[in-house]
Amino acid sequence: MNINWTSVEPRLSDFVFEVLKELSFETMTPVQAAVIPLLLKNKDVVAEAVTGSGKTLAFIIPLLERMYRREEKWKHLEIGGLVISPTRELALQTSEVLEKFLCRMENRYQQALLIGGTKVSEDIERLNGCGANIIIATPGRLEDLLTRGDISLHLSVKSLELLVLDEADRLLELGFEKSLNTILEYLPKQRRTSLFSATQTRQLELLVRAGLRNPVIVAVKQQGAEVNVATPKELINFYKICSPAMKLSFLISFLKQEGPHKKYIVFFLTCACVEYFFILLKELLPQYIFYEIHGKMKKTRHKSLRAFKNSDSGVLLCTDVMERGIDIPDVDWVIQYDPPTSVSAFVHRCGRTARIGNIGSALTILMPNEDAYINFIQRNQKVVLIEFQDLEFYNPATITETARKLQLEDRATFDRANVAFVSFIRAYTKHDSNFILRVNDIDFASLAKSYGLLRLPKMPELKGKSLEFDTLDIDINSIQYKDKQKEASRIKKLKIFRETGVWPGMKMKKKKQTVPWSLSIQARQERKDRRKKKREYREKKINEGKTKTKKKRKKITDEQWKELEENIAFLKRVKKNKDVDIENLEL
Repeated sequence: MNINWTSVEPRLSDFVFEVLKELSFETMTPVQAAVIPLLLKNKDVVAEAVTGSGKTLAFIIPLLERMYRREEKWKHLEIGGLVISPTRELALQTSEVLEKFLCRMENRYQQALLIGGTKVSEDIERLNGCGANIIIATPGRLEDLLTRGDISLHLSVKSLELLVLDEADRLLELGFEKSLNTILEYLPKQRRTSLFSATQTRQLELLVRAGLRNPVIVAVKQQGAEVNVATPKELINFYKICSPAMKLSFLISFLKQEGPHKKYIVFFLTCACVEYFFILLKELLPQYIFYEIHGKMKKTRHKSLRAFKNSDSGVLLCTDVMERGIDIPDVDWVIQYDPPTSVSAFVHRCGRTARIGNIGSALTILMPNEDAYINFIQRNQKVVLIEFQDLEFYNPATITETARKLQLEDRATFDRANVAFVSFIRAYTKHDSNFILRVNDIDFASLAKSYGLLRLPKMPELKGKSLEFDTLDIDINSIQYKDKQKEASRIKKLKIFRETGVWPGMKMKKKKQTVPWSLSIQARQERKDRRKKKREYREKKINEGKTKTKKKRKKITDEQWKELEENIAFLKRVKKNKDVDIENLEL
C-alpha cells in the first residue's frame, strides 16, 4: 500500500515537500509511514526494519519538524537534535542527507559532524565559531567532547528535542555500550528518543530500558515476504562453491561476464586482504575501475567512498566497515568473497543492494568445507540462497603468474600477499560460526595458490601439516622494495642480521637449553638423593630431641561428641517449648 507524504498528520512543512520532490520520493516506505507520525506526536520509538528500507528520512524529517515548530529561536550553540551513528561513513552519509533539507530552509540550522579522523581541537574551534543546532556524531568523539573541560557542550544539549540511535545493534556490536551510557547521563530526561535497528538483541533491550520511556515498538514486515525475512524481497541471493585455488578465478570470470559497466561491492574478511587483492585485481582487470575501503584507512577512506558513490560503474573492495547503513545508489551486485565473521553481518552486507525498493543481487563464494553454511544461513537468517550457474573459469595459472610477478617486482607486494594470507586464517579462527567454518578443514595449499604466494609463511596453524605447495625456488632476501628509502633501510638491517643472527628491532627468542637424555636422568636422581638426605637429617634431629615436632590437631573424644549431641537436643526442646526459662539454667 502506497502512502503519500501529504497524508502525514500534522502536515509537513513546505521545505520538506520541496526536498522530497527533488529526490523523487513520491510515497513513503512502510518504516517511514509508521515512524514519522509517532515521532511528531511526542512518542519514543524503537523501529526494527530490513536494511535499505529508508530509515534515514524516518528520523531526519520529524527531527527537523520538531525543531522548526518551536516558537523560541534556536541559539548559536543550542542542540535540538542529536544523531549517533556507529561508523564515520554512516555519520557522513546522514550529514549529507540532512544538508539537502537544511539548504531549503529560510533560516537554516547549523549542523556539526563530529567523527574520528580529525583533531578534537578542530571540532572545538568549529563548534565555538560556527555554532551548532544539530549534531551527527560517532560515540567515541561525542563522549570525548561531552566530558572535556575546555568546551561546555554538556550545557548545549539541555534543550535537546530528539535523540536518534542509528543502527543501534551495530553500536553495541562495536563495543560502544559504555560510551552510550556516559552520553545518556549528560542528556536531559525530558526528550524524545528514537532507536533504529535491523535486528533485536538482549543487549538492545537493556539499552531501550535505560534510554527510552514507554517506547512504541515498530517492526516493519514486507508484504509478500516470508515471516522474519531479514533481507528485502527485491534482493536475489546466489551462492557458488569452488575450491580455494579457483575462488579468485571465479570472481574474475564473473566480473568479465557481467561487464565493466555495472557497480559491484566485494567484501573481504580483513583489511590486509582488501589491500592485496586491490593491487592484484587492478593488474588482472585493467579495463575495470577499482576502489578500496577498510578500517585502517584514515583520510583517503571518505574520498574513496565519495568517488565510488558518484561513479556510474566500478568495483569497490571493502571489509565489514561498509556492511551497515551506507546508501550507495544503483549497486548491481554485492559479492561476498569470504563469509563474514558474524551471521548478522551476512544480511547487512547483502543490504548494500536492493535498497528502497530497487532490484539487486548478491553472490556468496564458498569453499567446499563451507557448504554447511548455506543451510545454516537459510535457517538462521531466513535467507533463500540459489546456486549460481556454471561459467568458464579464468585461467588460474595466469593469476598465479601475475601475482608472483608483482611480488618479485616489489617487496611491498610480497609483504602484502603474506600478511593477507595470514590475516585471513587468523580471522577465520574467530568466526562466530566456527562450529561449521572450521579452520582445520581449509585446504591451505590450495588457498595459498589463490593468493599466488611465493612460499608458505611460518605460522602455528600450518605447523606439522604436510602440504603440497609449489614453492618458488628463489632467495627471498633478493626481492627489493621499489621505494628506495625503504630498500636502503632493509639492506642495512639485512647486513646486521647476517652478522648477528638477529633482525634489528626484534627481540631474540630465548631457546630452552636441551641436555642429553643421560644427563637428564642423572639430574633427576640427584634431586631424589637430596630430598632423601633432608628427610633423614630431620628424623635424626627429632630423635635427639633437638627439633620440635609439628603440633597435631586434637581429636574430639566420644564424651565431647555426646555432650554436643545433648546440647543440640536441648536447644531443639527450647525452640518447641517457649516457656523454658533460659536465665535460670546453669551453663
